[in-house]
Amino acid sequence: MPFLPDILQHRSLSIVGLEKNTGKTVCLNYILRRLDQLGVHVGVTSIGVDGEQTDAVFATAKPEITLYNGTHFITSEQHYLKRQVVSSIEYVDSQRTALGPMVTARVLVGGKVLLSGAASTSTLRRQLRQLSDMGCRLGIVDGALSRLSLASPTVTDAMILATGAAVSASVKQLVSRTRFLYNLICLDEVDAARRELLSPIASGLWGVADDGTVHDLGIASAFLIGRSEVDLLRFGKTIFASGAVSDRLLRTLTSKAKGITLIARDFTKLFITPEAYSDFVRRDGRLLVLQRSQLIAITLNPTSPQGFVLDSGSTCNALSDALQTPVYDVMKIPQE
Repeated sequence: MPFLPDILQHRSLSIVGLEKNTGKTVCLNYILRRLDQLGVHVGVTSIGVDGEQTDAVFATAKPEITLYNGTHFITSEQHYLKRQVVSSIEYVDSQRTALGPMVTARVLVGGKVLLSGAASTSTLRRQLRQLSDMGCRLGIVDGALSRLSLASPTVTDAMILATGAAVSASVKQLVSRTRFLYNLICLDEVDAARRELLSPIASGLWGVADDGTVHDLGIASAFLIGRSEVDLLRFGKTIFASGAVSDRLLRTLTSKAKGITLIARDFTKLFITPEAYSDFVRRDGRLLVLQRSQLIAITLNPTSPQGFVLDSGSTCNALSDALQTPVYDVMKIPQE
């Protein structure tokens, strides 16, 4: 695998899709198989439901998740009972989900499993620590539609982004949507001093003065920005949003002045459109993050669930040229 050495430099990894059916499970299976060949002890869980034989929306066949001897996995009780592996239960979480308590088990004889995991990032962080304590060199979290929060650098050390024909049948549109998210993932970080100062702030909008002092602007959320008459720039042109960043906040700042710097916690807090971001940048606005996510690789699934297929080579090349980074077709990585 071209990016396997990069994966092994980290303790935890998330695999997230720009949409459903972008090849996350194929990528996960390949990583699990190669790491098993290398004798790397892995733990795996999910933030949604993964490993179903049939897509619930399109009724198309889906790849199942294959686990190997020694792998640890976390899933709900309901899906643990449907496993096609021989395994030993090592821990049952007292925290219940709609599908029963979470079960942590170790595979004794490999096979297929369904993974259904935590609904919150705090639970995921705890589970990843648990897997590490059980001796797992790497904890992997399989993603779910619109759940990019698991790719936050506060949850996993690194991430893989899966994109593909399910995003759009148009290569131009696919490139545009992927490039926008890629650019957000790769936003510049603030300096270490500002990160240390701002990281403990749990909520609200804050003004950062030129002398480095931080001031509460009295607005609990960016989504309430239109209801406040507060002068956002009274402490200077640098604003820290401790929670979500919305189009409304960007547009409000764009209308106030040129050259504003907006600091977000990380890219998963950015609920913004390309149009609002472009307008902000055109007014010399700068968007920074406290912590940047470590993007290991971008993968492509050229086949959509509706049946149309993009040309793999030319689409990978178009994405690579636009992003200036390699893009891999998940089905064409050499199967050593």
